[in-house]
Amino acid sequence: MSSTLNRQIIKLPSLTTQQLANLCGVLHSNISFLEQRYHLNIKIRQHEIILTGNSTERFEEIKHILERLYQLTNNPIENKTLLMLFHEDSQTAMTHHIKLGRKSISARNNKQSAFLDAIDQYGITFAVGPAGTGKTYLAVAKAIECYEKGEVQRLIFVRPAVEAGEKLGFLPGDLVEKVLPYLRPIYDALYEMIGFKETQKLIQSDIIEVLPLAFMRGRTLNESFIILDEAQNTTTMQMKMFLTRMGFGSKTVITGDVTQIDLPKGVDSGLEHSIRLFQNIPDISIHTFSSREVVRHPLVSQIIDCYDSETVKKNK
Repeated sequence: MSSTLNRQIIKLPSLTTQQLANLCGVLHSNISFLEQRYHLNIKIRQHEIILTGNSTERFEEIKHILERLYQLTNNPIENKTLLMLFHEDSQTAMTHHIKLGRKSISARNNKQSAFLDAIDQYGITFAVGPAGTGKTYLAVAKAIECYEKGEVQRLIFVRPAVEAGEKLGFLPGDLVEKVLPYLRPIYDALYEMIGFKETQKLIQSDIIEVLPLAFMRGRTLNESFIILDEAQNTTTMQMKMFLTRMGFGSKTVITGDVTQIDLPKGVDSGLEHSIRLFQNIPDISIHTFSSREVVRHPLVSQIIDCYDSETVKKNK
């Protein structure tokens, strides 16, 4: 995580002294609540709001919440009112459902909902964020949905074979069998969503391919749904090679966590490079998840925040 502080000034209609007091809450309790939830600093004046924080992604969220709160400033605003607004946002996310033959999957928050909407609308979608935010799981679900609807003819799941800080040693079997441990999370998601027998059947008929990134070179993939998982462990050239495999009628989703790069020291991450390179291309969608979107055990979110805070301190 970058240690650079970003600042944004939001111009909003001026408030009376009483309205300003209602918005801030008793002893500024509402502002403190929002600062803790969004991990940023908020200064409110009669004519403007000043946001300061590491993540500009959260600025839009807090702006949305504050605009809604401005409509309620004629009366005192309590913390429970804020919680109700967050709950309403969460309920809005539940409108996006993925209906598969075996089960139905719903977005758990607005970030997940926006990610799924982007997959529908864009040819290439990036999802960047910590473990547990549902990036890969939702992408696999969307791939299966597209196949079951007849929108694509093949499902291609790819991961770079980079060890996460430990050596697997000499393994028996061919190359695919040697890298199987790296591909296990994708198999687990497939087994859960369409069942073991159906997954094996589709793999044997080459409708589903789960393979290491090295196997992508030289291919052109038409009418395919392609997912690159753990993309932070690609090099710049590997990412270029992967993205240029996309053919007609295909969709591509790239997921990864830039805080867990396992590449050798001095080797740039293809994911970080591509996000910088494509951020101004309107036909490519880039989504950033944070610890607040983690849908695993609540402690996972706190653990991620602790590691991120330590990283920021080291970078200062």
